[in-house]
Amino acid sequence: MKRRTFLASGALAAAAGFLPRIAGAQGTEAVTLQIDGAAVPFYAPIYVAQEKGLFAKNGLDVRIVYAAAADIMRNVAAGNVQFGFPNGDAVIAAKANGLPVKVVHTTYQRGIGATLFKTSKSIKTFADLKGKTVAVTSLGSPNYLQLQVGLKQAGLKLEDVNVEVIATGAIVQALQADKVDAIVFSELRRYNLEADGVQVGMISSNDFLPSFGNVVVTSDRYLKSSPKAVSGFNAALSEAIQWVIDGHVDEALTIAIDKHAQTWKGQEALLKRAFTESFIPSIWQSPLTKQKGLGSADLAAWQKNIDILAEYKVIDKGFKAEDFVIQPSDIKG
Repeated sequence: MKRRTFLASGALAAAAGFLPRIAGAQGTEAVTLQIDGAAVPFYAPIYVAQEKGLFAKNGLDVRIVYAAAADIMRNVAAGNVQFGFPNGDAVIAAKANGLPVKVVHTTYQRGIGATLFKTSKSIKTFADLKGKTVAVTSLGSPNYLQLQVGLKQAGLKLEDVNVEVIATGAIVQALQADKVDAIVFSELRRYNLEADGVQVGMISSNDFLPSFGNVVVTSDRYLKSSPKAVSGFNAALSEAIQWVIDGHVDEALTIAIDKHAQTWKGQEALLKRAFTESFIPSIWQSPLTKQKGLGSADLAAWQKNIDILAEYKVIDKGFKAEDFVIQPSDIKG
């Protein structure tokens, strides 16, 4: 099964409002940020940076729009938007296809893919999946690759498990209803299941396949022409993340839900768990960020991700991580 990607033509991009604005508020540069998917509270640091004036403080008037990751990469490369916030796999695929893009802030220090299962299933490692039914959302998804790599490292093959493809909107319910033994999906769904009283076990895909969730990208051209804007964007985002880390989860969630993601109203307790147990300790932060600052890039982990994607023919051939991943501290504005 192949994933299909679509690129809006220049006319469509303009109609959708993706072309850069000519002028921002007084003293600021107007830029557009295109975020992967839809408005969700997990993007709270971006909303905090906007609502608390951190972008403005760094000379930017930021407009937020949403799109699929592959479309974000093409719009960034074409200059239709100045910044994107897609997942790391999409950036690697875009670079492999020759798009002139750069990662300028490795916001998520690790991927959030995970194999989830009920603790009653007696699953502890990938070896325990032998003979069991495992669901993924598609045979072209990053989670399907995670399943393949995890099985291989456990000495198993795909034929040793029963793989089922279940749509994103139904995969968690399939696990909950015991229609499958495990799902390879997002670790964040663990909190939904546990909120419903399900005892959940988890194997993080990042343990054997380093990857990255959402990261900030821009085009080679924009980075060269506007390093001050890129540096300012990074500074605002990092300040917002640090503010959340420093004890402002509740306020950050209020900003995110009231201003951007109203449909999540009532799920604050679940979201707070996700922030305090996943985002703060190990998604936004790592030993590397403690040394070099938020958004710093582990080039060795990026390289391993690229090499595995090439090995499994997700991309045609590998390349050097340093050719497209930039350390925020190296951007001089």
